[in-house]
Amino acid sequence: MKSDNFNLEAYFARIGFEADASADFTTLKGMMRCQLFSVPFENLDVQQGKIVSLVPEEIYRKIVDRKRGGYCYEVNGLFAMALDELGIPYRFVAARPMTYPVRRPRTHMAIVATIDGEQWLCDLGFGSYSIREPVNLNWLDREISQDFEIFKLSKSPEGDYLLQSFVDGAWKNLYEFNLSQQEWVDFEPANYLNSTHPDSIFVQWLMVVLQNSSGKDVLVGERFKSVSHGRTTGWTVKREEIPALLQQQFSLRYDQ
Repeated sequence: MKSDNFNLEAYFARIGFEADASADFTTLKGMMRCQLFSVPFENLDVQQGKIVSLVPEEIYRKIVDRKRGGYCYEVNGLFAMALDELGIPYRFVAARPMTYPVRRPRTHMAIVATIDGEQWLCDLGFGSYSIREPVNLNWLDREISQDFEIFKLSKSPEGDYLLQSFVDGAWKNLYEFNLSQQEWVDFEPANYLNSTHPDSIFVQWLMVVLQNSSGKDVLVGERFKSVSHGRTTGWTVKREEIPALLQQQFSLRYDQ
């Protein structure tokens, strides 16, 4: 994923990554966590009636220069730009979200990076259910603890991977994917659907999520919740209070 204006030092400053960087797993993991904890998952543009831009240079300007966030194509796209700069091989994969009550197309984008012959699922854009560190594709049918979250990866006889999260005492299906390599342009129809279709959750609801080392802050519509060390507190936000909440909890402004 190339962008003519991408600057690795500015990207590191944006996400607060201060370690030495190289094409190794330590960098991959550290960079993913830093970006998750500093760049919010958000759909403010969609809520304002805009179609999210997939132009790489515009994604970089939005997140790095203007200090915004974005949804899966944007935050994972930015992460892919950094992988390119570091020389870490990767592929985009198309995933089928399974958090809906009905079957959905493969509209979600994730990344599979390769380090020393090992393949790692990286995803910074699945909202409040995002994995928090890379997941090895060989870690099948085991509990994968990441901070206060537990995930599991399994594989079907057809070769598809299924990612699950342990939520409220049960395994919740998040999405399924295979290793068919996708090009950037392949996500344009899915992006248009997510930006414009009335059935899209991004059209229906304001959604903002920012992860942190002990949990996450989540705003969906007019409901805010904060999860810390496995405990959740939440309250309803009045519409006129949302701009201040976005600034205080997520460092976001509607007019950015």
